[in-house]
Amino acid sequence: MASSSVSDGIRKFATQYSIYTGCMIFSFGVIGNVLNLLVFTQLKLFRTNRCAFYITIESISNLIYQFLSISVTILTTIYGDDATGRSLIWCKLRYILAQICALTTLYMICFSAVDQFFSTNYRFNLRQMCTLKLGRYTSFIFICCVIIHSIVLGSSYDIQPTFGCVLSNYVWIQYSTYFFYPVLNGLLPIVIASSFSILAYHNVRHIIRRQLSIVRRKLDKQITAMVLMRVIAFVCLVLPYITYRIYAINFPISQSMPMAYAVGRLIQAIFTSISIINYVINFYIFIVFSSRFRRQVKLVLVRKCWQRWKYWCCSINNRIEPDNNIELRNSQMKSVENI
Repeated sequence: MASSSVSDGIRKFATQYSIYTGCMIFSFGVIGNVLNLLVFTQLKLFRTNRCAFYITIESISNLIYQFLSISVTILTTIYGDDATGRSLIWCKLRYILAQICALTTLYMICFSAVDQFFSTNYRFNLRQMCTLKLGRYTSFIFICCVIIHSIVLGSSYDIQPTFGCVLSNYVWIQYSTYFFYPVLNGLLPIVIASSFSILAYHNVRHIIRRQLSIVRRKLDKQITAMVLMRVIAFVCLVLPYITYRIYAINFPISQSMPMAYAVGRLIQAIFTSISIINYVINFYIFIVFSSRFRRQVKLVLVRKCWQRWKYWCCSINNRIEPDNNIELRNSQMKSVENI
């Protein structure tokens, strides 16, 4: 009886932990990723920048993941668990969507690091090799491959009476254990992102020697520093969850063992919350470590969004702003963007 009450207490704590952390992470995630999208799509400085394009895709993927995460939180509130053991469709769909978002986010970080390496390279032919058009094609093809891969792998999840929603096929268990989590989700993106971000940082330290405009040099330094800090956070956050997933797939805990199952639920909740931070933190890393990005966020919020809202209010009241004032404000914004 004592053991049963303790296990029930642990499961309740795990449920409450999932609910509160899920709501908190969702709030910060939506705010941060929406602001990222505003900054990287509203400023002309970033519209033709390839790395900004990859960060934009990452932010969209992060937003989708946040809504998937809050759905799991809502289900946890209602049922006391993520409900994957109750519906076969949801069991498969949850892992399909999660894998699509996870792989997209991880490899957009890699693409950003690789792009910065080429963008800051002292060799002109390497700098010209990567174009925005190529980046769009590459991203589209990659996301299509990710969707196909995730559908195939996610479809292999099944509901077992004692274990819940788990991989049931031995081949896919081996694939997940020895390739998907340790390599495709772990070692490969970590090595790519870390290596190229360090190389890009090395390049940007010598960027002053090249004949580039001041605006371009400032942008390269800003983006490289942002990508490097993002990669560091990515490595720190992804390793614990990958390790846990490899263990959980190979050693699922039966519900017939209440104490072990309750502890497993708590560990899963903790590692999942750590993993989800990876889909939230990019904006906050950028704003903490880049003073220029802070000014750009302020510019977008104050001089673009606020001014548009004011203009919209004025137009409702039939007070149209003169064209020369609009042109003056636009020129001022353009000059501020380059600071």
